[in-house]
Amino acid sequence: MPIVVRLDVMLAQRKMRSKELAGAIGITEANLSLLKSGKVRGVRFDTLARICAVLHCQPGDLLSCEPGDEDSPGAGAGGDGNA
Repeated sequence: MPIVVRLDVMLAQRKMRSKELAGAIGITEANLSLLKSGKVRGVRFDTLARICAVLHCQPGDLLSCEPGDEDSPGAGAGGDGNA
């Protein structure tokens, strides 16, 4: 079940550039770009909270869980501790 990042949509709705958001939340533009593209494996709650505060939104406005072919319901049940 892949997580889809909709940060680019929210930035467009707020008419804000990535550079402006990166500066406001205190991360590099490169890291923000990775987050926008969905190429990160995780995001800190405090970073997510800062993004939401600046964009005046909720985490669910930025992230969604969409079923996909990559993962089946029980995939990864081998116990890697990342539940």
